[in-house]
Amino acid sequence: MKPNFEVGLLPEAIAFLEDLDDKTREKIYYNIRKAQLVNDNELFKKLDDFIWEFRTLYKGKAYRLFSLWDKTDGRETWVIATHGILKKAQKTPPKEIKRAEEIRKQYLDNKTKNK
Repeated sequence: MKPNFEVGLLPEAIAFLEDLDDKTREKIYYNIRKAQLVNDNELFKKLDDFIWEFRTLYKGKAYRLFSLWDKTDGRETWVIATHGILKKAQKTPPKEIKRAEEIRKQYLDNKTKNK
């Protein structure tokens, strides 16, 4: 089955994942791969107009990888993970969504400059 989108990780997302234990990291990667194939809000959820999150619940802890869509090249659709958190409250922290929006703006600005 062909994935609906490709996934890229920005340095902050990679650092977040590398700091986790192997089993937790494997579970997050498993859920990302699954989200590429199925449309499931429990795995990949829209937070606002531009920011989405990969969601993983593992051993009672909620992990989130904030993401953005990149369809700018017209050929492939990418989802770029900006950064991750271990969620401690019921509601997603607004400051983390704002941070993802700032990273998104930087990402798109850099992409435009490098064309």
